[in-house]
Amino acid sequence: MGSIIQTQDLRFSYTTAEGVSPVVLDGVNLEIEEGSFVAVLGHNGSGKSTLAKHMNAILLPSGGKVFVSGMDTADDNLLLDIRRTVGMVFQNPDNQIVANVVEEDVAFAPENLGIPPAEIRRRVDDALKAVGMYEFREHAPHLLSGGQKQRVAIAGVIAMRPRCIVLDEPTAMLDPVGRKEVMDTVKQLNRRAGVTVVLITHHMDEAAQADRLVVMAGGHVVADGTPKEVFADVEGLKAVGLTVPETVELCYELRQEGLALPLDALSDEECAQALYRLLEKEGANPPC
Repeated sequence: MGSIIQTQDLRFSYTTAEGVSPVVLDGVNLEIEEGSFVAVLGHNGSGKSTLAKHMNAILLPSGGKVFVSGMDTADDNLLLDIRRTVGMVFQNPDNQIVANVVEEDVAFAPENLGIPPAEIRRRVDDALKAVGMYEFREHAPHLLSGGQKQRVAIAGVIAMRPRCIVLDEPTAMLDPVGRKEVMDTVKQLNRRAGVTVVLITHHMDEAAQADRLVVMAGGHVVADGTPKEVFADVEGLKAVGLTVPETVELCYELRQEGLALPLDALSDEECAQALYRLLEKEGANPPC
């Protein structure tokens, strides 16, 4: 498949009352392949959320270009088509929920797009089923948990039928249960429906669940590869103020003590297997 989002030498600075701020994005070149699940990882101030807002023209480049399915985001005439192609989900679901009933909230965007009522009904039902919230369709959103609210917000974006969803730290305000609910929903949308997912996060365990991991620091892309490839560079990530998953950290610390352990054991199971194989090998070849 081809790329659905492409940035070319993307540069951006916010303009304040005092003037232009320091550069937030500095020459970012990135391609997001259609149908992929990409996580963008970085500490606060790395530029990751600013990058996300360029992906559906909430922000426009100070320099360089952003293309969405070949459409230049700087072209005002293409704005509606761009936002139909790429939907955004933000970290606070309360900022995206606008109605007093769940199904009315999910219907809000399709109604504003002028979609016929019968099609809206189908889209609302399909979207709520896709995020596991169909049984709550007649509930009041303010009575839902944080994870449930975020799933409703995702359903509202899905009802617009975008080809890509960009989620800007969608679990930042959620407890562990809510985080898992949202991550399970995101993975299902990608794997079952083929929706391109771009997940902006600072959680290592969430980034590890993506197919591809892009690391940002100081407005630059400093690493790009599979999670196993990126997290194996423990010292490189620490140099830009990031940690690694606990499993990788454990293997790294043991390697520092001279034990032959891999740095690509991301899951608990992979880490346990690596430790088991090491112990088994040491048992077969005990030190003199």
